[in-house]
Amino acid sequence: MNDMELQALRHCAEGSVLFHNGLWGAPMGYLWAGADGFAAGHVPQWESEALAMLERRGLVAVRPGPGTRDTPVVVTDSGIRWLDRTLAA
Repeated sequence: MNDMELQALRHCAEGSVLFHNGLWGAPMGYLWAGADGFAAGHVPQWESEALAMLERRGLVAVRPGPGTRDTPVVVTDSGIRWLDRTLAA
């Protein structure tokens, strides 16, 4: 895992990343979560690419939510193990 992927994984663990499903005209993609839990801006392209890689590797997941709300990107058990290893190092 490179530094950008690790940073993106940490952002997800902090609850800082949401996923927009593309409904209501806005493009599908990753967004920053504000303190209120709602979208607070777009995640930069490099981090979006790192998040997509983490999702493919099963380290983060987008859990389906109710309706059209943006949903949190959560760290999976495998992702938690990666974080634990980096903290122990």
